[in-house]
Amino acid sequence: MPDKRVLLIVGGGVAAYKALELTRLLRKAGVGVRPILTSAGAQFVTPLSLSALAEDKVYSELFSLTDEAEMGHIQLSRSADLVVVVPATADLMAKAAHGLAGDLASTTLLATDKPVLMAPAMNVRMWEHPATQRNLATLKADGVAFVGPDEGAMACGEYGPGRMAEPAVIFEAVMGMLNGEAERPLAGRRAIVTAGPTAEPIDPVRYLTNRSSGKQGYAIAEALAALGCEVTLVSGPTALAAPAGVKRVQVETARQMLAACQAALPADLAVCVAAVADWRPADEGAVKIKKTGDAPPALRLVENPDILATLSAQGPARPRLVVGFAAETEALIDNARAKLARKGCDWLLANDVGGAAVFGADDNHVVLLERDGGAEDWGRQSKAGVGDMLAARIAGRFARS
Repeated sequence: MPDKRVLLIVGGGVAAYKALELTRLLRKAGVGVRPILTSAGAQFVTPLSLSALAEDKVYSELFSLTDEAEMGHIQLSRSADLVVVVPATADLMAKAAHGLAGDLASTTLLATDKPVLMAPAMNVRMWEHPATQRNLATLKADGVAFVGPDEGAMACGEYGPGRMAEPAVIFEAVMGMLNGEAERPLAGRRAIVTAGPTAEPIDPVRYLTNRSSGKQGYAIAEALAALGCEVTLVSGPTALAAPAGVKRVQVETARQMLAACQAALPADLAVCVAAVADWRPADEGAVKIKKTGDAPPALRLVENPDILATLSAQGPARPRLVVGFAAETEALIDNARAKLARKGCDWLLANDVGGAAVFGADDNHVVLLERDGGAEDWGRQSKAGVGDMLAARIAGRFARS
């Protein structure tokens, strides 16, 4: 891509060293790199090393007389096809979210009319802080793209989400965005994604439910939307914010979820991630059932509708691709293959929930099974990573059909 240029903003954090490797990868691919090094970033990497790899001048000062005379921060902010922030620190994200412009990096982010990609890196507590999460939501709503963060060990000695994505992963994200429409291979496609648990009422104050947090389904909906797909997210009760650009339909029961899915048809694909209750109480009490000291009341259960099987059923309204999930506590592959055959879907992602915590966690270990017998172990990774891999796989499927 000899005609493509990236404006690389290097923030202040230990992960700044990865910006050097990213620069090398981009230059090797023929992409021009013009660096902005923050004063904090210069505590971790030197202007000389960054300039040598970028083969360009490093910009640092907002009030540089020479730079303002030759280029100026406005022209600098628009001199590339894409602005990439590596690492995107909590401070840089906060400044960008609130439109602050006190240094060259933040002024450039405010002045640019180009797409922006951020690779966050910070301590796990900083990443999970409500202020950072609010800033993240604001930036996403403003159209800023993100890659990472991953979950792992950090320089501070803690473990959790906040570790910056590896340079090779950021490189792929950059190249995808530079490819223009190639980054939106699902544009014009419609998807239904189910997520979270269902809640089946026993009486006005009690219900049957499960441990699903909805994180995996929301990550998949977000990944599909990022590839241009029009996504309807049918969600059971969760504490999650709706992903940017996704239409969320809030439901509680399995019957409501099925009705919402059917109302969203026709669709090109359906991804059934929700942990739908298999059974519900046959009789919902109109008033709270009181404890009387006698034997506890009998709870008679009836089977709920099977959403995955219903969407997979043959008919003119069937999505072209139906993907299911199977949470198993034993015999993972055998049970998942049996479910794949029983439900009639095209693909099924099996995940073992019998050992390490999965519900509520930020990572997952899945195996993709296909109707023709194919199987791929995707290993343990973040749920966002699973969403990205599945979305890319779906895009490839539609590109071939």
